[in-house]
Amino acid sequence: MKPADTLTTLFSHNLWANLRLLERCAELTREQLDATISGAFGSVHDTLQHIVEAEQSYFSRISTGQRFHGPEDAHPMTIADMAASARTTGAGFIEWASKVGASDTVQVNWEGTPRDVPKTIILTQVINHATEHRAQIMAILTQLGIEPPELDSWSYFDELRR
Repeated sequence: MKPADTLTTLFSHNLWANLRLLERCAELTREQLDATISGAFGSVHDTLQHIVEAEQSYFSRISTGQRFHGPEDAHPMTIADMAASARTTGAGFIEWASKVGASDTVQVNWEGTPRDVPKTIILTQVINHATEHRAQIMAILTQLGIEPPELDSWSYFDELRR
C-alpha cells in the first residue's frame, strides 16, 4: 500500500465508498430502489442520483469556478451512469483537492445573493454531503432487510491492504 497525503486519502475514500454503495444498489430491484424511509432525502435511487449530481456541481465549481449545467431534458440516471459519473468526479476531486489554496474562492448564488465561498468549504461539503446521504441509503437498505456495505475507513484500509 502506497502512503497518500491526507486529502488524497479523504477523497479516495469518498470515491471508494460511493462506488461500493452503487455496486450494492446495482443488485436491487426497481421496488427496492424506489424505497425510502422517514428522514431520508428520498428513494434509494433518487438519493444516489442526488449525491452524483451534487458532486458534478461541486467539481464544476472547484475546477472551473462555474455552476454545472447538465442537460435540460436529462432522464433519471441508471446505476451504471451514476458509477461512471462518480468515477469522473471522484478522480477529479483527488486531483484538484491538493491544488486548492486557502484563499481560493468561487462565487455562489446563495439564496439570491452572490457570495464568495472558499473552495475549501466546497471540498468539505463534498465529504459531508456524500457521507450523510450514504448513511440514509444504508438505513433504507437495513429497513429492507438488506445488508448494507461496510463503508467506514477501517474497511477501506483493509481493502487497500489486499
